[in-house]
Amino acid sequence: MIARFEHIEISMSMELAKSLCHQGDCDQDVKDAIECVPKLRRQLDKIPADVIRRELKQYGAWSEEELADEAKNKMRLVWIAAGDIVDEKHQKEAIGDGK
Repeated sequence: MIARFEHIEISMSMELAKSLCHQGDCDQDVKDAIECVPKLRRQLDKIPADVIRRELKQYGAWSEEELADEAKNKMRLVWIAAGDIVDEKHQKEAIGDGK
């Protein structure tokens, strides 16, 4: 599955996306995935920090000071991507197109 942003695409399985986007605190799950899932780590390593920062800034949810933390920005991006993937699946199921 792929989450598409304006200048970034993040690919992950539905199983991984669900494990990173759930009720409660997801931070440790996201951090562990970034450290332990090579495919995810490689994708993130290819994206310049300023591109991630610009993408996240569009959400308006973090201050400039918060967006200065590159590691947390990667976590934020992965968490949003996971949520987008799970939400897209639920939307397709709701209209009868979920596979």
